[in-house]
Amino acid sequence: MSTVQPPADGRPGAGRGEQPPPVGELIKQATEQVSALVRQEIRLAVAELKGRHAGRGAVLLGAAGLGALYGAAALLAAVIAALALFMPAWTAALIAAVVLLAVAAVLGLTGRRQVTHAMPPLPEQAIDSTRQDVTEMKERARR
Repeated sequence: MSTVQPPADGRPGAGRGEQPPPVGELIKQATEQVSALVRQEIRLAVAELKGRHAGRGAVLLGAAGLGALYGAAALLAAVIAALALFMPAWTAALIAAVVLLAVAAVLGLTGRRQVTHAMPPLPEQAIDSTRQDVTEMKERARR
């Protein structure tokens, strides 16, 4: 019968062929984990940004565009008909088009200001989560 010898260096499991992974493998695992963590934090930040103020500005822009379209169509016909009583119809249509484009420009600039005012919002949850991750990684590195 063979007897089991205790490990020479006193580490449990050292005599059973269990060795810690090489440093290169540990670095590779850490790099993969950090990469995955960064990707997750970026996804969280993007999701947080999309759900904030930019949505309000986009809705306002869409509503302004739709309202301008229907209102412009109704008013355009009336204005052109009224102006056509005093000038050729093409001139009346041109004047109405210039006025409508000016109104659309004002609405567009107002909506753009709303969208740019919302940017760049800070993804607070992502920042907090990243800070916690960095703190935890520093603590693990100290151990």
